[in-house]
Parts: sequence; structure tokens; C-alpha cells
Amino acid sequence: MFVKILILILFFAVMIGVGIACRKSANDVKGFVLGGRNVGSWLTAFAFGTSYFSAVIFVGYAGQFGWKYGLAASWIGIGNALIGSLLAWRILGRRTRLMSQHLQSSTMPDFFGNRFGAPSLRTAASIIVFIFLIPYTASLYNGLSRLFGMAFGIDYVWCVIGMAVLTGAYVLLGGYMATAVNDFIQGIIMLVGICAVVVSVLNGNGGFMESIKTMSSISSEVEPGLNGAFVSFFGPQPLSLLGVILLTSLGTWGLPQMVGKFYAIKDEGAIRKGTVISTIFAFIVAGGCYFLGGFGRLYGDVIEYAPNGTPIYDSIIPSMLETLPDLMIGVVIILVLSASMSTLSSLVLTSGSTLTLDIIAPAVKTTGNKAMNEKSQLLCIRILVLFFIAVSSVIAIVQAKSSVTFIAQLMGISWGALAGAFLAPFLYGLYWKKTTPVAVWASFICGVAIMCGCMYCSFTGKTFISPFFTSPINAGVLAMVAGLVIVPIISIFTRVENKNAVEDMFECYNHRVTVSASTALQESDE
Repeated sequence: MFVKILILILFFAVMIGVGIACRKSANDVKGFVLGGRNVGSWLTAFAFGTSYFSAVIFVGYAGQFGWKYGLAASWIGIGNALIGSLLAWRILGRRTRLMSQHLQSSTMPDFFGNRFGAPSLRTAASIIVFIFLIPYTASLYNGLSRLFGMAFGIDYVWCVIGMAVLTGAYVLLGGYMATAVNDFIQGIIMLVGICAVVVSVLNGNGGFMESIKTMSSISSEVEPGLNGAFVSFFGPQPLSLLGVILLTSLGTWGLPQMVGKFYAIKDEGAIRKGTVISTIFAFIVAGGCYFLGGFGRLYGDVIEYAPNGTPIYDSIIPSMLETLPDLMIGVVIILVLSASMSTLSSLVLTSGSTLTLDIIAPAVKTTGNKAMNEKSQLLCIRILVLFFIAVSSVIAIVQAKSSVTFIAQLMGISWGALAGAFLAPFLYGLYWKKTTPVAVWASFICGVAIMCGCMYCSFTGKTFISPFFTSPINAGVLAMVAGLVIVPIISIFTRVENKNAVEDMFECYNHRVTVSASTALQESDE
């Protein structure tokens, strides 16, 4: 117990110390929200990765999908690395940095408003972010209760309060830079922690080959009597597995807290290095989490079950860790805290800055009042950061202390709504001059409508479209695909209002820069 408490105290002290050290970089809005657009490759890559993977992934998704798909769940981690990290950096990174700086945009809603010349799009996007990030933020606390109860016997309420206070302290003190530095430290902990946990769990089951042998004797509920399904290449439900891979990988392209990391990149070198670093980070952390969860069925006799016989998925990973030594449990606690706090800090910073810069400040200006100055905007962002942390904490506590269970389900719905609404217009807006505001509106409406329909049907027990799309995961994929199809079709039949302004925007990609000979050969003299 002494060792575990000591580890926690050291962790808390470092986080607060970083916040204090970075407070000078958060004296204006640009510094507080974007770190002055001067964040290097390692910090940006780790900020991207730690915002990507939270305790929801480690405790909830790894347990749930590892149980359903066995070792094939590792494909989710591979997809997160290749699609959610590598391709996201390659396709979005450079263009997002150039276009957002040219448009002087600090948030994704601000990008929509400036890129398409429609302030109403900025407002609508901000409302979507505001509504769907709150339940997502609240879900980050899920899983902490079981782990802290196992390690310390501490009530869940105090876990939530402690995490909220600590995260709020360093975000309010140091803004984006403090978040980025702490994300780097937390990322190192996540890398070391997940490797140590995987090795420890496998050793506890007789090693890798013995664990595989035991898993191969377990039959699937989908095909009773079919042994070996949970160690097969694509698992017992490959189509459902593909849906999870797409939502958790391609979906990050439309999440404002993820794309916002590209706004703050320092230079070209940071993009090149960040691409490699974030991809390796995702391979280890996401791949390790889902690989670990793939062995969850080895603990089928000790996990908790609902009255209808369904496994309580949040109990799977904690049950796997219960027999580890105290020092290793301490590492796990810090691992889960790091994963949760890094994502929480990114979400509340995104929510606070979006609401201030894209709704409150424009509203104050249009009412005829004096425009909000830098100091007022910064104060408003800090107040809203505090507000979002408090609200998400209260929701998490209420959900845990009552019979209300839908908050946990809303995490998948939140992810699907944000990605379904934003992915297509953001991607096409960066690459295609003919993308129109009408098409963006259609994507917003379609993405939100699909996920709200899924949510309504899941709460009322009705079937949404078909049994396959009743799952928020599959409905989220439908929302993303619908946006990718709708935006170009509607753009073809509608027109861009101000073509000259759009041409000027895309000129930011054509500025000539000088590169070294190792990057490009000089033209021939002949």
C-alpha cells in the first residue's frame, strides 16, 4: 500500500509541477489554446496518441472486444496505428496546419466558419461539439472505480474528484503547453505500463504459447462447438470487427480534440517525425491493450456477470490484473490515470476554447457590445474548462451511484456523431475547392440524425434500420460513410458562392519553400 500511495503522490506532484512551469506560455489565447503554434514533434505526437487512447480503451473496449473477438481484437490496435495515426498524419497533418494558419482558425468550428464563409456553420459545429463531448468526457471516469477499489478500497467519488481537480489544476495553469508536456510524460508511462502488464499477465498463465493453447480450446457462442475461433486470424465475427476498426480508426479524422493537435505543429520536421512517433506509439499502446483484452476468456470463471448471463465487460481487465504484485498494480493505476487525464485535458480544452471563440465571442460582438479582448477571452476559456470538468465529474458520479447506465453507452454515440458530422466536410474542405456550405450542412444533419436515431432506438428497445446498426459502433460507421458520400454529391448540385475567396484560401498550399537536397533533387541543367 505504501508503494502504491508513493507512486500516486509522485505522479500528482509532477503533473502540478509541469502546470506551474508552463504558466508563462498561457498568457494569451493563442498560447493557451495552441501553445503558440510552436509545439515540436515529440510533444505533438504524444499529445495526439494520449488523447486518442483513454481508460475507456484500456478497461472498457479492450475487455469488451477482446471477449467478443479474441486475439483478432489486435486488428483494432493495428487499424488505430495505420489508419488512425499514420494516415491521419499523412493526409490531414500538413494541410490542416497550413489552412488553419491561413484562415487564422484555432478550432474546428472556426475552420468550418472561415473555410465556407458561413458563421452559422461555426455556431452549429460548436453546438454539436458542446453537446456530444460532455458524455464523452464523463465516460473517461469509467473503469477507474474498479481499479481504485481493487488497489486502495477508495470510493469511486473520491477517485473522480481527485482526477478532476488534478487535471483542472494543470490545464488552468499552463493551457495547451502544460497539457502537451504532461501528455508526453503520461505517454511514456502508458508505453512502459502496457508492455509490463502484457508480459505479467501472460507469465501468470504459463507464458504465451500456453495461453494460446488454453484459448484454442474455448468455443464461440456464435458457432457453438467451434473451438479455436478466439485465436483465429479474424475471430468469430469478422464483419462486426471491421466496424469497430473503422469507427475507432477513421473516426479520429473527424474528432475536434484530435485534429486540433495539427493546428499547433511547429514545422515540417515536426510533421515528419510526429508521423513516425505517433504510429509507433499507437502500435504499442492500442495494439497492447487489445492484445491483452484478447486473453480475457482465460478469466471467465472470475469476472462478473449480469443477471442475464452477459459478462460485465468493465470487470474483465481488472480481474486479469488482480493477481499482479503490488508494484505492478501501482503501475497499472498510473497507466489508467495517465490515459484518462490526458484525454480529459484535451477534451475540456477543446470544449472551453470552442464555446468561447466560436459562440460567446461572436455573440458578444454581434449584439453591439464591445468585442471581447484577449484577457476576457482567456478568462472565459478558463471558466468553461472548469465548468466542463465539474459537469463531467457530476455526471460520472451520478451514473455510478444510480441505476442510470446510458451515459456509458453515449461514449460510442458521441464518437459516432462527431465523426459522422465532421469527418467528410473537414476532409473535403482541405482538399476540394468545390465543397459547398450546403453539403457541409447535410453532413452535420445526417451524422447527428443517424446517431440520435440509434440512441433513441437503443433506449426504447426498437430496431434501428436493421439489427446490425443497433450497435452505436456500426451506426457510427454508417454516419461516417454517409457523410463521405453525401458531401461530394450535394456539392456537385450546389455552387460555391465566393470562388475568388476559395482560390485565395488554397493558395496557402502553393507557397514555394526551399528544401534540402536529401528531400528533393535539383532540376537538371540540360
